[in-house]
Amino acid sequence: MGNKCRMKLWLIKLGKVLAALQEEGLVRGGKRSLKSFFALFRKVGSGDILFITGGLGDSALYRSWHVAEELRLNGFAAAVTVQDNPFVSRYADTFSVFVFHRVLYTKNIARLIKKIKERKKEIIFETDDLVFDRKYFQHMDYFRKMNYFERKQYQGGIGAEILADPYVKVCTASTSFLAAKLEERGKKVFVVRNKLSKGDVSALNDLYDRKKRTPRADEKIVIGYFSGAKGHDKDFAVIADALKEILERFPKAELFLAGPLGIGDAWRAYEKRIRRTAYVPRNEHFANVARTDINLAPLEVGNPFCESKSELKWFEAGLLAVPTVAAATKTFKEAIIDGVDGYVAATTEEWVAKLSRLIEDAPFRRSMGEKAREKVLERYTTQTGKSEEYYNYLRSKIV
Repeated sequence: MGNKCRMKLWLIKLGKVLAALQEEGLVRGGKRSLKSFFALFRKVGSGDILFITGGLGDSALYRSWHVAEELRLNGFAAAVTVQDNPFVSRYADTFSVFVFHRVLYTKNIARLIKKIKERKKEIIFETDDLVFDRKYFQHMDYFRKMNYFERKQYQGGIGAEILADPYVKVCTASTSFLAAKLEERGKKVFVVRNKLSKGDVSALNDLYDRKKRTPRADEKIVIGYFSGAKGHDKDFAVIADALKEILERFPKAELFLAGPLGIGDAWRAYEKRIRRTAYVPRNEHFANVARTDINLAPLEVGNPFCESKSELKWFEAGLLAVPTVAAATKTFKEAIIDGVDGYVAATTEEWVAKLSRLIEDAPFRRSMGEKAREKVLERYTTQTGKSEEYYNYLRSKIV
């Protein structure tokens, strides 16, 4: 790899740092950047399965750290490292299976892959998004909002070289929609759903118990939208008309909007009933969700980038018994029994009708939240959610 490629990698890293500082501020953004730096030198020893991930954000958390925890709970020796770990190529000798999540094809990664192939060990391509194929970037609102340096990371598609390698025959994906896209490329795909970790479950259960002990005294109905990263303005626009109608119809309804969301001047008439917050750490995020009565998960139905998204906004709120109204994407329709443990909506009329029912009928709202909680505890934690077919495949590849 020449100097030009090395320069590109440093520009990408600079872009990530600038984005973190812009979104989270100097203190929080700086801490996250330092955490990423120190993660480079964390040694992982040996084991059965090594996850190599491109970063330390929520995507890496769910698709590497949480899956590794799930595997350890089912008898595997699994570990996680970041792709820029200077020792990463040495691990070709100390693990049997290598899972690549959002990994850029660098000199270090090329060296690791070469060694894995020489030892005839297993490579698995992992994704929770359509970022591996640049043809989908036109549907990605987030891509248009990136700074110049961040865009460098996405040129050609993240992990595209690894996915295109004929040696790589197996993939994992977070949704059946993504699995179908990978199967079109002739890959065998295991759907491994996103799940909450043991630590998440403990923290969320504490918040749930606290909420049950000290219910809010006022009659307000707080409707929350937690957009996460930037690039969800179009998703919010899908429900804008419905939310304005809800605010007009129900004076007790308020909005809690989290994340770098641009809502425009049209909302000034409701500004006294809208609370905003920027990006916050994970524990604060869960506490904010716990303070809401209804959770929103809007997406552009039919947009392939949105259709690939997982159901995590539903199950994070669900463990807190907060009911969700979600976009009627394939994934949400698979996860939610409409009208039982959540709602799915495809039109403005459906969003208004289903939000109205939850606002007007408190016992029904609480029942829906509790049913969501039951399902999450049964299927969406690293301790209870099983992927037996995937486990059996991994066992066949461990030497």
